[in-house]
Amino acid sequence: MASLLWGGDAGAAESQRLNSHFSNLSHPRKNLRGVKSTAVRNIDGSINNIKEDDEDDVVDLAANSLLNKLIRQSLVESSHRVEVLQKDPSSPLYSVKTFEELRLKEELLKGIYAMGFNRPSKIQEMALPMMLAHPPQNLIAQSQSGTGKTAAFVLAMLSRVNALELFPQCLCLAPTYELALQTGRVVEQMGKFCVDVQVMYAIRGNRIPRGTDITKQIIIGTPGTVLDWCFKLKLIDLTKIRVFVLDEADVMIDTQGFSDHSIRIQRALPSECQMLLFSATFEDSVWHFAERIIPDPNVIKLRKEELTLNNIRQYYVLCEHRKDKYQALCNIYGSITIGQAIIFCQTRRNAKWLTVEMIQDGHQVSLLSGELTVEQRASIIQRFRDGKEKVLITTNVCARGIDVKQVTIVVNFDLPVKQGEEPDYETYLHRIGRTGRFGKKGLAFNMIEVDKLPSLMKIQDHFNSSIKQLNAEDMDEIEKIDY
Repeated sequence: MASLLWGGDAGAAESQRLNSHFSNLSHPRKNLRGVKSTAVRNIDGSINNIKEDDEDDVVDLAANSLLNKLIRQSLVESSHRVEVLQKDPSSPLYSVKTFEELRLKEELLKGIYAMGFNRPSKIQEMALPMMLAHPPQNLIAQSQSGTGKTAAFVLAMLSRVNALELFPQCLCLAPTYELALQTGRVVEQMGKFCVDVQVMYAIRGNRIPRGTDITKQIIIGTPGTVLDWCFKLKLIDLTKIRVFVLDEADVMIDTQGFSDHSIRIQRALPSECQMLLFSATFEDSVWHFAERIIPDPNVIKLRKEELTLNNIRQYYVLCEHRKDKYQALCNIYGSITIGQAIIFCQTRRNAKWLTVEMIQDGHQVSLLSGELTVEQRASIIQRFRDGKEKVLITTNVCARGIDVKQVTIVVNFDLPVKQGEEPDYETYLHRIGRTGRFGKKGLAFNMIEVDKLPSLMKIQDHFNSSIKQLNAEDMDEIEKIDY
């Protein structure tokens, strides 16, 4: 599989056009009427146009998932305990420690090693024997980004494909066309030694005429387009599909209509088709959806991550207004030896204001907020990881999943609250969880107005932890902080 192939006579041109589209993964939202746009200069002199927006920055699940895929440089070993629920509890439970134990085709084994996988991840150890079993078994699996989940189901698809049969045999649904392209890249890499196995995309922009004879064996697409290809254009015979993968189920049900589309596609599949569903989270809504769409499954679940605050020393500083907060921040920044710091703001307006203030005072900072493209966010995070900026100012778009080992301090410039000013406990936990990782100690500072003190005390009680008051004007007190 030397390249990803597209249908129609203009296949090569279409592939190039859509892959060039991949470099602009999501478009910045257009300015809304009445919302003023201002420019913030980056350290390298480039300009970011930032909306002066008083609304909280909304976390886009699909964009976050794609961002995590882009910034993962290697597999992440999950600290979760893996829990396996077998369809038949009496059958033996197998796990593997090497890829050789799976008895894969030689060309697949070469593809795996060429991708840099040396041994299965914790999730793959349990999932792959189930996914590659004969007869095929259905699976519902919980797996975070970076744990080798995509590689696992791609391996299952490539293992079941017959290269001599020129019709769609494997179907993978993804919630966005960007995520579909990412999956396709994994297929291309892992399958590069699989001669005559080809991929086609059922995504917007890849228009195939009605009645086209599709000879590609693996179809990757979004639910709406796949639905059209199957029922309106009659391009895919679902009765011939051997493996059906539904990826990012939690993102899928967050998108209007996609769960209904997915169920309609699934109902047309043959009973012997292997069905695999993956989701990073398993809230009740995701679980109900998974049970509806995957019959008689084995289940792999992760015990809930026990984020702990035990190794994070927490403080709060009472402030009157944001300039007061900024002065307190400068005092702390000037008195403590800092590796790198992440500062969280609730709104883009505050994030932009703080960025300008710190740059004007000569600090090396970068700004990460929701109106940037996913590619721009990935670039900013990589620069921060490389130490090119010591301070990352962000909104809740960075509250989860971004691990930078050098981060020693997290600052809540604004306390995370829900509508109605109720504390957002989960966001607080994930924000300050950006420090104190990898077994290291960390510091968290909360800059709060007096009227927010009751909310902070609720957070303290909720986590049964200690949040000490700090006088940011007392340099001696700040310098005594041990971490």
